[in-house]
Amino acid sequence: MIKRRYTMKRGIIINVVLMVLILVFAIISMNSGKMNLSPLEVLNVLIGNGTDKQNLIVFDFRLPRIVLSILVGLGMGAAGVVMQSLLRNDMASPGTLGISSGSGLFVLFFVVFFASTGKSSFIALPLLAFVGGLLAAGLIFLLSYRRGRDISPIGLILTGVALGSGYGALTTFLTLKLDDSQMNFMLYWLAGSLWGDDWGYISILTPWVLILLGYIFYKARILNALHLGNQTAQGLGVSVKRQFLALSIAAVALSSGSVAVGGSFFFVGLIAPHMARKLVGPDHKLLIPAASLAGGLVVVLADTITRTVSLVGDVPTGIVITVISVPYFLYLLAKSK
Repeated sequence: MIKRRYTMKRGIIINVVLMVLILVFAIISMNSGKMNLSPLEVLNVLIGNGTDKQNLIVFDFRLPRIVLSILVGLGMGAAGVVMQSLLRNDMASPGTLGISSGSGLFVLFFVVFFASTGKSSFIALPLLAFVGGLLAAGLIFLLSYRRGRDISPIGLILTGVALGSGYGALTTFLTLKLDDSQMNFMLYWLAGSLWGDDWGYISILTPWVLILLGYIFYKARILNALHLGNQTAQGLGVSVKRQFLALSIAAVALSSGSVAVGGSFFFVGLIAPHMARKLVGPDHKLLIPAASLAGGLVVVLADTITRTVSLVGDVPTGIVITVISVPYFLYLLAKSK
């Protein structure tokens, strides 16, 4: 009992530290970029005493991008935790299950057949990405289902990889219909560009992410039980199929909505849960917020680097995330048994 209390206290402290780190890097990011502002100038802007130029830099360029990066990281981190727990596989994520390819395909449909900007895209683009991710997930589960048998996590991942290859081929075919501006948009989306840094998109994404995060955190006890195995969960009184379906839909909605306006950040959904599990352990009451905050921290840090360090050309944030995350992921693989 004392050890559990100590673990809970330590986990809460770690989550608070992650929140503080996000805030620190957000402040650094707000003061960084090609048009430098001092901390005092940023403070003047926030309290309403900034110049027109300073207000433009902070409220139109930097602050929406920072908020978007945090929301995308929160959503992808939580979605990754849910998928890894439901499938009891540390390699599960929206990317490895092929959900990324489904969402990306429907984003491409939107770009090809509709306008990629405008007020209609504020709602239509996240919804289309969700529909694409949900259809991809449904097809994966349908092809993996065997009557009278539990769904195999390995089977799900292999099916997802196979379907993802098919989605990729269809995506490549559709890109032949794109003009130069549409092609440029899709390339940056696939690389993770945080393109939707507009308050209109953020006003849609914020309640989407926060409501689903709240639901997933509310189901932390259920996820603890499901992570122990279906038979154990049933013995604890959990309706396995119903909870599995509901949490799967929540994870797909969270990841699809996040990447629709942020670009393809599915690698965050793979690495953030691993980082959080190392810090706070397997209890989902601590793991869910820790993975969400770790995801937010990674995206904010990577975006700050892209705008601060002199790199060749306009490098998308997703590429920087891959560069800084891969060494840690390889370290985890080397340490695993």
